[in-house]
Amino acid sequence: MASSQPPFTVRLALKSDAATIAEIGVHVFTISFGHAIDPQSLATYLKNEYSTEAIENDIDDLSRTLLVSVDQNGQVIGFGYLTRGSDDPCLAHVSQKAELQRIYVNSSAQGKGVGSLLAKSLESLAREQGFTNLWLGVWEENTSAIRAYERWGYQIRFDHAEELMTK
Repeated sequence: MASSQPPFTVRLALKSDAATIAEIGVHVFTISFGHAIDPQSLATYLKNEYSTEAIENDIDDLSRTLLVSVDQNGQVIGFGYLTRGSDDPCLAHVSQKAELQRIYVNSSAQGKGVGSLLAKSLESLAREQGFTNLWLGVWEENTSAIRAYERWGYQIRFDHAEELMTK
């Protein structure tokens, strides 16, 4: 008899998730961007942004909501941020906006809908909080992420060092 439980779910991140989130963040960021950054800068960035302490601080940050996707065993397999109050100069005219950030999925769970579910969950949360415009930044060379965002309904609106996509 097949289990009726979904293969993964989304929930708010807990401080007890911070080490796993940091590990996934280091892994995905290094695979995605490591080739374009000198090793010293990469190490510094990873230490500042993806240490357990940095993730714990993000969880406590009232301008951010950090969601995780967990598998049937409760293991964190992905995460994403909803950030309120972030901006970009080319979005100055856009009101009621929130940013989706760092939708990262562990390599073993990619291609299974984890990122899509995280994005939909973040979008629902944003709408519940009264945001009508969502945006995200993506490096122009991160073509797999751009394709995913386009599948999820985002459109490239601005073209500079990183693509800004809105929904």
